[in-house]
Amino acid sequence: MSETGPGPLLIIGGHEDKEGDRVILRELAGHIAGGKLVLATVASHAPEGYFDAYERAFQDLGVGDLVELYVHERGDTFDGMADVFADAAGVFFTGGDQLRISSQIAGTPIEQAVRDLHARGGIVAGTSAGAAVMSDTMLVKGTSRVSHRIGDLHMAPGLGLMSHAIIDQHFAERGRIGRLLGAVAQNPRVLGVGVDEDTAILVTGDSFRVIGSGAVTVVDGLGVTHSNIAEARPERTLSIHDVRLHALAAGDCYDFERRRPFGPNED
Repeated sequence: MSETGPGPLLIIGGHEDKEGDRVILRELAGHIAGGKLVLATVASHAPEGYFDAYERAFQDLGVGDLVELYVHERGDTFDGMADVFADAAGVFFTGGDQLRISSQIAGTPIEQAVRDLHARGGIVAGTSAGAAVMSDTMLVKGTSRVSHRIGDLHMAPGLGLMSHAIIDQHFAERGRIGRLLGAVAQNPRVLGVGVDEDTAILVTGDSFRVIGSGAVTVVDGLGVTHSNIAEARPERTLSIHDVRLHALAAGDCYDFERRRPFGPNED
C-alpha cells in the first residue's frame, strides 16, 4: 500500500477468470500484499455464494484475510460496519446492481471509509456493477446490440472515484458500443471506456494499463462536430459525427491528460 497518494483503481468488465491463470485477481492480490481485502457484495440482492467463490479464487494468491461486507439496509451502515476498513489494504466490489451500491452506501460511513482507504494508498477494485459505480456518473440502463435510441439511456451518480470517464462493462459480449456512444454524446468532455469480460484497467494517476484476455474500447467525443442528442425525439436513432475510438489490448496504456493511447514501453 502506497503512503504517498491515492491508491490504484482496478476496474473489471465482469466474469474475470477465477479458476485458470486468474491474471486479474492475481494483480489485485499483488496490491494487497498479504493484507486484508474487504469483499463488498453490496451490489447483489442475493449475495449467497459470492464470498465462497472468491475465497476459493484467492486462496493461493497471497491475500491475507478476506472479509465480506454486505448491507441489508442503508441504516445498518451507521452502526459501526465501516470499522472493517480500519486495517484493510483494499476493497473489491462484486457484481449485481450498481444502483444498489450507490443507494445503500453513498453518503454513509462506509463510503467515507472507502475514500479514506483509497486516499491512504489502498486499492479499490470493482467488477461488473462494481466497475460501473466507480465513475462520477454511472451507466445504469440502456439497450445493447442495437443502434442507440436517444431516450434509451439511463444514468445516475456513481461513487466518483474516477472523474475522467464513464465506465461500461461486459462490453463486447453484450454489444454495448451504442449506449456508450450515447453516454459520450451527452457529455463529450468525458471519455467513454468499455471494458470486456475477463479484462480490466488498472488506473494509476492520470493513466491506465489494460490487463486480461479481452479489449478495452475508449470513445473520445471531444472532437465531435455534430450530435442530435439534445434535439431529436427520444425514439430517434443517435446521430454523432467525428468520434475518435481506440481499441486497446493487454499491455496497452492510455493517458487521460493527453487523451491518447501508448504502448507499455512508451512514456
